[in-house]
Amino acid sequence: MKNRKEADLGKDPIGGLLFRLSLPAITAQVVNVLYNMVDRMYIGHIPETGAAALTGLGVTLPLIMLISAFAALVSMGGAPRASIMMGKGNKEEAEKIMGNCATALFFTGIVLTVFFMIFSRKLLLLFGASENTIEYGASYMRIYAAGTLFVQAALGMNAFITAQGFAAVSMLSVVIGAVCNIILDPIFIFGCHMGVRGAALATILSQAVSAVWVIRFLTGEKTGLKLKRKNMKIQPKVFLPCMALGLSPFIMQSTESILNICFNSSLLKYGGDMAVGAMTILSSVMQFSMLPLQGLTQGSQPIVSYNFGAGDKERVKKAFFLLLRSCLIYSTAIWAIAVFVPQIFAGIFTGDPELTEITCWAMRIYMAVSCIFGIQIACQQTFIALGRAKESIFLALLRKVILLIPSIYILPVFFSDKTKAVFLAEPVADALAVTTTGALFFIRFRQILKNMSKK
Repeated sequence: MKNRKEADLGKDPIGGLLFRLSLPAITAQVVNVLYNMVDRMYIGHIPETGAAALTGLGVTLPLIMLISAFAALVSMGGAPRASIMMGKGNKEEAEKIMGNCATALFFTGIVLTVFFMIFSRKLLLLFGASENTIEYGASYMRIYAAGTLFVQAALGMNAFITAQGFAAVSMLSVVIGAVCNIILDPIFIFGCHMGVRGAALATILSQAVSAVWVIRFLTGEKTGLKLKRKNMKIQPKVFLPCMALGLSPFIMQSTESILNICFNSSLLKYGGDMAVGAMTILSSVMQFSMLPLQGLTQGSQPIVSYNFGAGDKERVKKAFFLLLRSCLIYSTAIWAIAVFVPQIFAGIFTGDPELTEITCWAMRIYMAVSCIFGIQIACQQTFIALGRAKESIFLALLRKVILLIPSIYILPVFFSDKTKAVFLAEPVADALAVTTTGALFFIRFRQILKNMSKK
């Protein structure tokens, strides 16, 4: 399963292999953040209305995350299973998995387009939009929703390129769209005087370009797994195991929408529009700190999944511990910047003095223990790579649903400064979640390696 541009997942040295696969994946994830961050940078600096427009755009994030979550439900369950099948030497089954997932992504995109066209305004009000910001958010979502099918194809099918070891191609899929977005944003926002509507139009056109690139590659001659019409009829025995494994990343991303509702509504109640604006910046910074970590795990996923399928215990073990060390180093670096010089991040998004001040102290609280978050994502994503659906679903629910969301409402009861108490919910939940995840993973990982030795 190797050609000049494809990594040999079963033989290449683990360190070099992780670097080769992770570096393009990290680059792709960082560039992917630019889709939203560039929109916010431009919109936040619109004369006179920039602060209100930025807050309005912030409340669209839960809906955008929900659209991405449905892509993850299909692809992040299907891609690891395709890698495992390739490790077992069963290419035909891997292509069936990819074909079934492609069909599911198409129908999901159609349904989501109709749903958000009808209900996006009501959902934005539920997610914390005020009378001052709802028109900005609604204008953005009306256009963004029209491109949902492109988002599903670009995000969902790109995972199957990474799963084969074509990390550089996967990176280009994202970079091409992001470059288009960076070029089109100022043209539509300022040149055509479209404001937030211009940002949305630039984004969906860029996603369309990425989608075309991905589909052309997967139907071309260079791919290892080819997208074929005969494999696109949904078969329950092929598709349902993918859905089960994909539930974990789906929960992680979809609960981000619920989480934003809880944060935005509570902050609007206690701190007003400025606190919600600060949360918009914090969520962008958290995206920046999370997505490169996800790039690392995306680079490790084909290695872990393929060698797990091939029964190579030592390569699975080496890949995980190298991933863990890498994630910890990165999360510690981001923590240091956020805690000691938060004005660097704040200044990227706003020039408003009041919003900058709120953002700086909020960031020190919000990201107080993010240095250990590398443990959480390395362990949780490795469970997915190993095909462990139950454990990954539990951990996905633990941090946000079981710990973080209740903390948002409980902590303000015990603190006089209720706005700060809302931001404090994040580090409290993170500390408890990382402790639980680390303990559970190392117990189960030892058992998995032991079973591999027996086989």
